[in-house]
Amino acid sequence: MSEFTEENVRDEVRVWLEANWDPNLSLVEWRNLLVDSGWGVPNWPTQWHGRDLPLALVPVVEEEFERVGAIGVARKGSSSLAASTILAHGSDAQKEKFLRRILTGEDAWCQLFSEPGSGSDLAGATTRAELHGDHYVINGQKVWNTSAHHADYGILLARTNFDVPKHQGLSYFLLPMHQPGVEVRPLRQMNGHASFNEVFFTDAQVPREFRLESEGDGWKVATTTLMHERRYADSTRREKQMSERTERIYREEAEEIAIALEPYTWYPQRAGRVDLVIERAKATGRNADPVVRQEIAKLMCMARCAEWTARRAREAQEQGRQPGPEGSLGKLAASYVARAANRVHTMITGTEAMLTGDDSPMDGVIAEILVSTPAISIAGGTDEIQKNIISERVLRMPKETRIDTDVPFRDVQRNAPTNS
Repeated sequence: MSEFTEENVRDEVRVWLEANWDPNLSLVEWRNLLVDSGWGVPNWPTQWHGRDLPLALVPVVEEEFERVGAIGVARKGSSSLAASTILAHGSDAQKEKFLRRILTGEDAWCQLFSEPGSGSDLAGATTRAELHGDHYVINGQKVWNTSAHHADYGILLARTNFDVPKHQGLSYFLLPMHQPGVEVRPLRQMNGHASFNEVFFTDAQVPREFRLESEGDGWKVATTTLMHERRYADSTRREKQMSERTERIYREEAEEIAIALEPYTWYPQRAGRVDLVIERAKATGRNADPVVRQEIAKLMCMARCAEWTARRAREAQEQGRQPGPEGSLGKLAASYVARAANRVHTMITGTEAMLTGDDSPMDGVIAEILVSTPAISIAGGTDEIQKNIISERVLRMPKETRIDTDVPFRDVQRNAPTNS
């Protein structure tokens, strides 16, 4: 395409869809055609399944796909994070091996970052990666790993050096999950769901060529992953909807969506369900209470401001800017909204909010909101972490005093032993 204009892009993608879109193809067959065409991720480089299209014109492509009901490439949670990170930091060989199968949905991924002994201090990871010839041997434990139970690969942050400051001793790996040294155990949450897992590594192996960047560059690479994660952590993100059409490709996509979204069925409750507040206030008569009305008004103002913040982040992305602190602003705003919604729902429902089962209001939805909202202040980086990022990168305030960043990690006091 000689010139990127909305008219030219729309005409070209429309012609291609008319010649190639066939809902009777299998999902993988169609997505391989799509990847070859570059229209699946048109803003990616041409060399890597894209068309070098400006982000501002990607919505034009999406509109044409929606017009004919065409399905896009796979975009599933940690798989998307893996793709974005590999695209930014991977070698040509790594991009060649992994990107296509992520886009076609043939490989599922999970994120292996958090550890039970380091909390929000991601750089305090103690999972070990020791080089033995042409592969690394991994020993340790990760936690809060969504979809690890059916992942083919995991993006893993592990420590390769205990004798340098903590941020310098980390490396980033693409770990095959289907091997004897990887054990995945589901975790039961207090809201009754089991969306997360803990993962144990006992002499698991990663080929040397599956390390992203150089040894010791793990923190730099992980920062890229986290910036993309925070960008999508706000409560206004759109979930893929299943089609009611019955052709083969839609049936296969519906099955894929059901598997991908199963861990996230409680996420609307995690965000506070602001959409239910006015309906509940009217149904219970609490909309006549001036104190409740005032709290509802505060919540609605806060929710609208959070939505605008999220739109700013998406606008920055469409303009081609790299993920930045606006992701932390949106993430923190989503936490505030969730807590405020929790409080308002409690005011509206009263003591019945503590009931579960058949006696619980809205078949348990209100109770699920109350026990789920704390999660949004933790997942993807705690509120305290986001405040630090905002204070340092947006407000240009001095960094918090640290005593563990300039000494060998081996000498840093920790909550759990490292067996180092």
